[in-house]
Amino acid sequence: MHHFKVGDNAVHLSHGVGVVKGIEERTFSSGGKQRFYILEIHDSGAPKKVFVPIDGSGQRLRPIIKKKEVEEVYKILRKKKPNEVDHQTWNRRYREYMEKIHTGQVQEIAEVLRALFLLKHDKDLSFGERKLLDQAKSLLVKELSLAQNVEEKEVEKELETIFGT
Repeated sequence: MHHFKVGDNAVHLSHGVGVVKGIEERTFSSGGKQRFYILEIHDSGAPKKVFVPIDGSGQRLRPIIKKKEVEEVYKILRKKKPNEVDHQTWNRRYREYMEKIHTGQVQEIAEVLRALFLLKHDKDLSFGERKLLDQAKSLLVKELSLAQNVEEKEVEKELETIFGT
């Protein structure tokens, strides 16, 4: 399990990239005490606070990927041919992509983004698929920019180069 300090960037597997803003202990009416990381998630719109119990945080939080893992993500994105032709219905594909995104693993998110961009070139995406594409792109852009210590705009330009958008 990774221990985070105030000011550390972290990825919450359900909420995305955030910053540890504090660590606090709360006492419950049952008399039990629990320590929490206070994570501020910067999504589109106003930042939101997420309280993550420190015990068991390993299942919900992970550190930002290391710089050396960034190229692995770009390799996934650059694979031009899908692994197999996707004949699933859009809603089955949507569920599969949602599950991959919710693993919080950057490689899985990169695979979803790549698959959706490739699919978009062949046909119109459903509303849900467009939302997933935006979500996967946003998560990747934030994490890759932090991992490389570059502006999000630079990562977006790299994605445009890869996908020719």
